[in-house]
Amino acid sequence: MTAPVETEDETGTPDGTPQQELRSYLWGYGLSLLLTLPVFGAVAWEWLSQTALWWAIGAAALGQIAVQFRFFLHIRLKGQAKEDLQLILFTALILGMMGGGTIWILHNLDSRMGGP
Repeated sequence: MTAPVETEDETGTPDGTPQQELRSYLWGYGLSLLLTLPVFGAVAWEWLSQTALWWAIGAAALGQIAVQFRFFLHIRLKGQAKEDLQLILFTALILGMMGGGTIWILHNLDSRMGGP
């Protein structure tokens, strides 16, 4: 007995059985934990130098983005519609504005409070 092959409809949503979808979500959850826990440990117990720690956090963040897109949002770059690309770019713009704005505000507050 062979396992059914997971296919996708035109929206990129898995068209498989509930067991295949559950397996996909569990893989995504496991990969998310695998990308989160080592970096958390490196920060909590100071395993890496400051520069290496920033690079590790950045690499894990990019990996998290890829895992979230693939396993939870079911967005793949191969054969996706133009609307999906626009969705990804708009989301990146909003996240960049939120992250950049937060860093700007925190830096401004730090300088006003006499930080280095």
